[in-house]
Amino acid sequence: MPLQVRSIAISITVVFFFVLSLVSYFSGLAPFTCCKRALSGAVLAYIVSSWAVKAINSILINAMVTSQMKQKEKESGGKD
Repeated sequence: MPLQVRSIAISITVVFFFVLSLVSYFSGLAPFTCCKRALSGAVLAYIVSSWAVKAINSILINAMVTSQMKQKEKESGGKD
């Protein structure tokens, strides 16, 4: 696949974890509540980002295949 799903999803997850934990902390919540919310948000961010990267990969692969087919058709002169 053109993009590596796991590494991108984990990077996004780590960012979301820290952002959510800081937002919860500055909202005045207890540390345990901050941790639970950040962990829940990170799991959700991992699932959503992995689906998004897989969708982007399928679009990219489809575009590459279409481009190659058009190039082969152009080289053969449109003859079957």
